[in-house]
Amino acid sequence: MASGSSTKEGFKLEEKRGDLFSCPTSHSLAHCISEDVRMGKGIAVLFKKKFGGVEEIKRQGVKPGGVAVLERGERFVYYLITKIKYSDKPTYDSLRSSLEAMKEHCIKHKVKQLAMPRIGCGLDLLKWEEVSVILIETFHDTDINITVYSL
Repeated sequence: MASGSSTKEGFKLEEKRGDLFSCPTSHSLAHCISEDVRMGKGIAVLFKKKFGGVEEIKRQGVKPGGVAVLERGERFVYYLITKIKYSDKPTYDSLRSSLEAMKEHCIKHKVKQLAMPRIGCGLDLLKWEEVSVILIETFHDTDINITVYSL
């Protein structure tokens, strides 16, 4: 998906090469984790080191298809709960449901900038061609700009 896949004034899905954590601190962040909040592999390890909050996430008691949220400074950090155990694989449906939950939070809290990796496509093995379509279908009617970072 190239930048500028706009269907409404404001919504944009843009892909960038680079380090996700180098995005402006005004951007909220998102990535996928399991309900058991293990975060022992992949980019989740970096989120755990940078933002902590494992107990805070666990206390939220979010089930697959939901989103746990940490507030860090001027940004939100979204933990899309897409599976029960770290060793499970998410489905496109659980990802879509988590994205819907995140969208609701973004709208309620006036989040306009979201940065994320190619969610669900690293260790979780979902296909970016399908995930990007789900992102567009979910956010096309918002004025949220989503930047997807890959190294």
